[in-house]
Amino acid sequence: MNQANPLHARKSGILLHPTSLPSNAGFGDLGFKAFEFVDLLASSGQSWWQMLPVCPTDETGSPYVSSSTFAGNPLLISLERLAEDGLLSAKDMEDRSPDEGDIEPARALEIHESLLAEAFEAFSNDGGANDAAFTAFCEAQAGWLADYARFRALKRAFGGSPWWEWPDDARHKNPDDPEFEKNIRYTQFEQFIFDRQWRALKDYAAGKGVGFIGDVPIYVAHDSADVWARTHLFELDESRRPSAYAGAPPDYFNEDGQHWGNPLYDWAAHLDENFAWWKMRLAVNVTRFDALRLDHFIGFARFWAIPAGAESPKDGAWREGPGEAFFSALEEELGYLPLIAEDLGSVGDDVHALRDRFGLPSMRVLQFAFDGSPDNPHLPHNIPENAVVYTGTHDNDTALGWFHGADPILRNETPAGFAISRATALRTFGGEPEDIHWSMIRAAMKSQAALAIIPAQDVLGLGNEGRMNRPGVPEGNWVWRMREGAWSGEIQERLLGLTQRSGRAPE
Repeated sequence: MNQANPLHARKSGILLHPTSLPSNAGFGDLGFKAFEFVDLLASSGQSWWQMLPVCPTDETGSPYVSSSTFAGNPLLISLERLAEDGLLSAKDMEDRSPDEGDIEPARALEIHESLLAEAFEAFSNDGGANDAAFTAFCEAQAGWLADYARFRALKRAFGGSPWWEWPDDARHKNPDDPEFEKNIRYTQFEQFIFDRQWRALKDYAAGKGVGFIGDVPIYVAHDSADVWARTHLFELDESRRPSAYAGAPPDYFNEDGQHWGNPLYDWAAHLDENFAWWKMRLAVNVTRFDALRLDHFIGFARFWAIPAGAESPKDGAWREGPGEAFFSALEEELGYLPLIAEDLGSVGDDVHALRDRFGLPSMRVLQFAFDGSPDNPHLPHNIPENAVVYTGTHDNDTALGWFHGADPILRNETPAGFAISRATALRTFGGEPEDIHWSMIRAAMKSQAALAIIPAQDVLGLGNEGRMNRPGVPEGNWVWRMREGAWSGEIQERLLGLTQRSGRAPE
């Protein structure tokens, strides 16, 4: 194996989105609690912090539906650190929401944006808008930031309506209203501050021996700066709406398949440009992260296309993806990329061949190990070295919730080949039912996989109340937060001991 790849070293880490950090603002951010969490990781023997996408979210708080795949989420900007920089006063900070549990994303955004606007005024009045560092950032990121800032300004100008309802000449709109230019500068300011705070946290983590793993969704939102600025790279009709949508075919758990609502890429157009947009996208991400989870890896080999007029996702069809040409172009431009192939779902030999051609580690999830087959790739003894093993993902219940809850597999309500009992899970992982999460963590740590990633909720021993996302359920997701002091000294010692005994602790 290529030892230059950091994913090939025998290590472990924790999956926790920064918004789930303790906070008195409704969501965690890049402030002091993030630095404290890095300290917790290091003292627990962990080498990696994996996150969900850090781009702006939609109105439900989902980081997988964003107005930009390049931009950082303004909600992650630490207001305390802005106050420390002199851009917010004590009076400004009085408007912060008290720490009284989870609050809705819309409310958190309202509070946050009002204070960011105050900070922007201070930044502008203090000459920051003319600062050399700010100017250099805007110039260096102009390939995506110019479009995104203009997109945001036009969104405000047109009352938040989707871009395909804007006038045809909106792209070239140059209003005399100085408020429009101010809106552009405000978005640039947000991204400049996000970048500055992010780099400070990443540098601190590197000094503690902790690397960052990011998440790159394969598809982008239709109502995004990405599609608006480069319509020719997507399958759109004359009304600028998708002519086909991304999704998934029927399976054991979705008899009609899945309709994701994302426009499809015009891969021929991307190939004509030698995948320049994708190269820029990955280049931005590799400056933020030390490794990247490449979402829905199957889509690069083949993808499920649902015609716009289809009555059901099952009316879609498979199409061929960009395959080797895509990854070869990336490597030629960016060098070897530390990517994790999210190869879950209806994969086949074509997906495996593409993954292995470029030596990418696959994903294995212990909750998926029980279909009754001894050859199940997620069973601990079937996990290879070039893999990243998880007890569960952000889309799954927690380990305790999965074992004790209403999972259809454990209720024996799935097809015959997919039936299992709790007793079988206990025989596989060992231990007692009330401690099944630690048994699963131990199994992941002891596996042959080079990298083991454990969701923070499993380390904390949380049940269903700790679940991050329920696919197909439109409300109540993405709001879980770790409570102050939940990561106790006992947890730290237990995790450190497991990490050391499994040979995953830093040397």
